[in-house]
Amino acid sequence: MSNRLFQGIIHQMRDVVDRTIGVIDETGSVIACSDLGRIGEVRTNNLVSVFSSNTAVGVDGCLYQSFGTHMHPEYAVFVEGDDAAAHNYIGVLGVSLLNIKQYYDEKYDRSNFIKNIILDNILPGDIYLKARELHFSSEASRVVLLIRLLDKNDVSVFDVVQNLFPDKTKDFVINISESDIALVKEVKSDIESKDLEKLARSICDALSSEFYTHSLVGIGTPVVGVKDIARSFKEAQVALEVGKVFDTERNIVSYDHLGIARLIYQLPTTLCEMFLKEIFKVGSIETLDQETLFTIQRFFENNLNVSETSRKLFVHRNTLVYRLEKIKKLTGLDLREFDDAIVFKVALMVKKYLDANPVKY
Repeated sequence: MSNRLFQGIIHQMRDVVDRTIGVIDETGSVIACSDLGRIGEVRTNNLVSVFSSNTAVGVDGCLYQSFGTHMHPEYAVFVEGDDAAAHNYIGVLGVSLLNIKQYYDEKYDRSNFIKNIILDNILPGDIYLKARELHFSSEASRVVLLIRLLDKNDVSVFDVVQNLFPDKTKDFVINISESDIALVKEVKSDIESKDLEKLARSICDALSSEFYTHSLVGIGTPVVGVKDIARSFKEAQVALEVGKVFDTERNIVSYDHLGIARLIYQLPTTLCEMFLKEIFKVGSIETLDQETLFTIQRFFENNLNVSETSRKLFVHRNTLVYRLEKIKKLTGLDLREFDDAIVFKVALMVKKYLDANPVKY
């Protein structure tokens, strides 16, 4: 907070208020005053009562009124005297300076700046101007982790995440919605995906142990440049949505590891429906029962190896061959052939995507 801003207000007020007025910080130092000679004075008497009270407090012939954040006031305005006029002045000054502080914090707060970037609430041309104004490093490498709470969001959950990353000059924890919390973290330029996943795991474990809260974490790609933070955020959103469709068993999903699922997610639904109709000309994919789909899944997991799959399924090799022939008859695709297997695997993913109808960003 700029002391010059307070001094500007006090300077304008001194012609209206016919007595000495000013502002002190938490240490008791006078940081703004209508009497310029008193700036720098330290007032130590009864500071605890001044900053712990919600009402005006009289100390050594002056009235003091604290202001700032509700839980932790950082400043106090003072007015010379203890009469009725002093009480009126202190009330007006307290409200005025509090509103000025809130406006200043909203305009210049770095977290608010980052939030405006990732939510596209700031013009691209203004980003670097604002970054210079806030002395914000524009060329640092950063990554966005999007934490989605599956249970009811408690305000204290946000505090826990924020306490995990206490360096507020480099790491920013931002409330996006009732269920989503974004972590914008400064990282080394050569950081690896496994390190980011380890970080995400520590967040999930902390929330689980503190609040028994289940959470998902989507990880964007590291970016250089403040403007690209928005891209990393959108990638983290996509990672969560794609993971919800194609990888429901994992609670940490990295955008870098989405593979073909990311490609399918970006396709129009009409194109996906057309693809399924063209592939399954012989018979619909809906004709396959759950046992058959389970067999197909195990066959893929065992790299199209008939012997290994039959062993894992505890069935005779000939039984598995019979099932594969049945699938070929129903769909026209022979899963023992590599090309047909690839087409069938993609088709299953497309069907899963259409059934999920995910939210796109």
